[in-house]
Amino acid sequence: MLFDSHSHLNDDQFAEDLQEVVARAREAGVRRVVVPGVDAASSRRAVLLAEQIDEVYAAVGIHPEAALNVPARDFEEVERLAAHPKVVAIGEIGLDYYWDAAPRPQQREVAARQMAIAARCGLPVVIHTRDAMADTLALLQSECRGRVRGVMHCFTGTLEDAKTAMNLGFFISFGGPVTFKNAPDVREVAARIPDEWLLAETDAPYLSPAPFRGKRNEPARVRLVVEKLAEVRGQTVAAVEHATYENGHRLFQKVQKGEAGD
Repeated sequence: MLFDSHSHLNDDQFAEDLQEVVARAREAGVRRVVVPGVDAASSRRAVLLAEQIDEVYAAVGIHPEAALNVPARDFEEVERLAAHPKVVAIGEIGLDYYWDAAPRPQQREVAARQMAIAARCGLPVVIHTRDAMADTLALLQSECRGRVRGVMHCFTGTLEDAKTAMNLGFFISFGGPVTFKNAPDVREVAARIPDEWLLAETDAPYLSPAPFRGKRNEPARVRLVVEKLAEVRGQTVAAVEHATYENGHRLFQKVQKGEAGD
């Protein structure tokens, strides 16, 4: 029973064959998938998918790449959608200094407003950070500590970064990069995350794990991530599968607990 904690099934790349993608995920043992929004429109699509597909749950939010001139109605819609029974988090939100699609102060403001929404709604947050780890951790310290838990999605930071995040109540999620030949640092960190803070994801359609790197990713391939995590941690695949599945439910508490074969 696999839990893909982050998969963009609402992306246009799945428009033509979504049902086949979902079928392959089921065949691979994927029982739960969290689909995040990156703006108001994709958040609505995530909720629609969650209504249509039993295994799918939604997160809703405004990504830092969409943080330029966000109208007030979009924040209002994120909060309205958050009340849906299958919306389990606010996200993906955070800071991206690689693309710098919006001024950095504006990115921080947009993220902080959504962290406040999460606090009001009693939901965790899904955090995106790229070339902005120090500012992201500072933002979590000021806006989330003691109020909001969450997950550091597709983590590629240092062990010290991970420890800081875990101390703030944030899970550490690994995706395709943990399988890349040129990412030994990611594997070294993944090997040292305590079982109770570990999650797995695909970030589909992006970051497909080896040996499919460069091809469209999909939830079925979360098994490859779990297998690599087991290898670098010196654990059985079953142990990592169990830990990440249980942790997914611990974090996303509105996700219904599944049974084998459901």
